[in-house]
Amino acid sequence: MSRFLQYLLIAVCITVLLVISRWVGSLAYTWMPPQATEEAQKVDQIFSFLTSVGTFVLVGLVGMMLYSAIFFRASKHDYTEGHPSRGDVRLEILWTVTPTLLVLWIAFQGFKIYQQLDVLNLGPIVHLHLLEEPALAAAPTQDKAKPADQTVDVFAKQWEWSFRYPNNITSNELHLPVNRRTRLNLNAQEVIHGFYVPEFRLKQDIVPKRDIDLVVTPIREGKYTLKDSQFSGTYFALMEAPVYVESREKYNQWLSKAANQPITSNQAVAEYTQPQKTLFKSGWYTVAPAQTAIAKERNINNDT
Repeated sequence: MSRFLQYLLIAVCITVLLVISRWVGSLAYTWMPPQATEEAQKVDQIFSFLTSVGTFVLVGLVGMMLYSAIFFRASKHDYTEGHPSRGDVRLEILWTVTPTLLVLWIAFQGFKIYQQLDVLNLGPIVHLHLLEEPALAAAPTQDKAKPADQTVDVFAKQWEWSFRYPNNITSNELHLPVNRRTRLNLNAQEVIHGFYVPEFRLKQDIVPKRDIDLVVTPIREGKYTLKDSQFSGTYFALMEAPVYVESREKYNQWLSKAANQPITSNQAVAEYTQPQKTLFKSGWYTVAPAQTAIAKERNINNDT
């Protein structure tokens, strides 16, 4: 086979690989929950790209191995050793530079997306520098907040979510107006919790005595579920809250009604007070969940 035909065959194979990889990468969008925020679109683009790259590498390597096994396998009674391979400087440069540039590009895109999420007050909690003053190491830095249409205070405790809206309206439901930037001020009472809504593609740890701000821009109306992504104790699996993304009109209507609506009961309390269903008690210690109570202050336990 002439060199031209070899290059042509390689080009055709690479083209087929690119088409297959791009197709699998487009399917990756269907593997995730629906995109409910602008931030979710950016995250899914990176996920689709990584899926395409992984497919290209996997199919390419498997194809080369199958091709070699079919056309270059030794005959039945051939026990001779193959000739030693000779290094090619061009190939060495190619498979060194290409992955390096790819990893750097992915890292840059990931950092760019994280910057767009506008997460504030995430200064280091503990510094490892031995010469640094402890007081300075523990003091969080206050970042400058970007503009948002409204701010909602989010309070997490074992094992309950509560939310405070403008005009001091409190609820255990998170309501967000669609296509509006909302700043969520995250507060944890006693242990680390995790703010996680799969459709938002946002998962942020909430550290006690730290006010962490997170900006979200919902773009898809519907009902979602807020989960605690950190293990916070016995009933952390019950620590869920409904999230409603709705039009501005419905959001304002809900705000006008929420002031007179009672707070629903805590699922953890209901589970804790149920009679034991097992034959033997484990005797394991657990924190007794407190009755539902909305936090009254923005900075919880800052005086302790």
